[in-house]
Amino acid sequence: MFRSVEWRRTARCTLLALAIGAGLLPWPALAGETSAPPRTLFTNVHVFDGVNEKRIETASVLVEGNLIKAVSTDTIDASGATVIDGGARTLMPGLTDAHWHIMYAGLDSLDQIRTFEADYLHARALDEAEKTLLRGFTTVRDMGGGGFGIKRAIDEGLYPGPRTLLSGTHIGIDGGHADYTESWHGPRRFGAPMDRFEQMEVFRKVAGVDDMLAAVRFNMKRGASQVKLLMGGGVASTYDPLDVNELTYEEVKAAVDVANNWGTYVAVHIYTSEGVEKAIKAGVKSIEHGHLITEDIAREMAEKGIWLDIQPFLADNPAAKALPPANYEKYLEVAEGFQNAMDYSKKYGVKVAFGSDLSFAPKLNGTQASGLATFGKWFSNFELLKMITSQNAELFALAGERHPYKEGPLGVIKEGAYADILLIDGNPLEDVSILGDNGRNIPLIMKNGMIYKNTLQ
Repeated sequence: MFRSVEWRRTARCTLLALAIGAGLLPWPALAGETSAPPRTLFTNVHVFDGVNEKRIETASVLVEGNLIKAVSTDTIDASGATVIDGGARTLMPGLTDAHWHIMYAGLDSLDQIRTFEADYLHARALDEAEKTLLRGFTTVRDMGGGGFGIKRAIDEGLYPGPRTLLSGTHIGIDGGHADYTESWHGPRRFGAPMDRFEQMEVFRKVAGVDDMLAAVRFNMKRGASQVKLLMGGGVASTYDPLDVNELTYEEVKAAVDVANNWGTYVAVHIYTSEGVEKAIKAGVKSIEHGHLITEDIAREMAEKGIWLDIQPFLADNPAAKALPPANYEKYLEVAEGFQNAMDYSKKYGVKVAFGSDLSFAPKLNGTQASGLATFGKWFSNFELLKMITSQNAELFALAGERHPYKEGPLGVIKEGAYADILLIDGNPLEDVSILGDNGRNIPLIMKNGMIYKNTLQ
């Protein structure tokens, strides 16, 4: 995996400089002098700002420290700045993924969480975090599975990776999408020991309102940005069909009440309209998946501003074909529903987020951005680019004060925004597929004002 000269010199040798670059420590000053953050000036670039359809042609973008200082078609003072000639490339915000699992993406199977050593699992997660950043994803919303230490290591500059808005431990039920134990392993309420998945803070199984209150409050104590509930059956599940609704209204409402108290929101894993309807009534703000929704539910989601974070599950997905027969049958049902769900969502204007949900197939992770083009039947290239930048960032902002990155907006190129910047070979407004292929067409990646990849030389 390529690393720029700047990364090799700074990230590997001087952790202090990384921490400073991440905005965690002040820029040092010499005795008697006023410190000044480093400056980087991008010239000769065409800017897609994450919001407007037309690029800002032949522009310059100035970065000071970890924020964007100026975007202009006029000459910008380059005093003291490192100048990078963009070569008439497209400059755009870093990519975002609204449904990522930092603890799962680098593993070949869920069972590896049960059988591998904890430190090895974390090493795999750190490795995949770096790869995620180096394919252009500067921010991800992690939708369950732990990872608080991984996020801390990245944010402190100890290791490269994307900004992460963590959900913390998945919360579900015995026998549901949170249960991957043996069939004879009973609930802890019946005296069974805590299983390995719960020990690793990957899944937590609750029974009743009191359990739910404790589980959500613990996730918030750990530093979660939002809450993730496993509310219904799943494709990878061991015991539950897709039609199963796994949490009561009272349990979901209890989670929403705690999230509201903490100024954030609840997202739920669910496929069916019945489950989505219950979630909306309880106050949930984000539906993860939702492939089997009806037209009436799509209309209600649009009217109430509920987000749909849906994945382009297609029948010919090679990873799906490797599933056990029973799980593959569930996958085909979900894939069949995808087209209808998107037709309804487009018809009524549901807020759609881009989230890949790539898990347990690391050889396919290079396609993380490739799935964006799959939505081309319903959205223009501009709408898709907005989705993977500023629109996802709008969803992330629902975390309110629990949002960990407050110095500037994400997903946009404008003065005061975080300096999360990509240079693209070509124009993604004409072809969004160039963002895929493991970042092959992204020669430069900057996150938080620091360059992690640069193959322009």
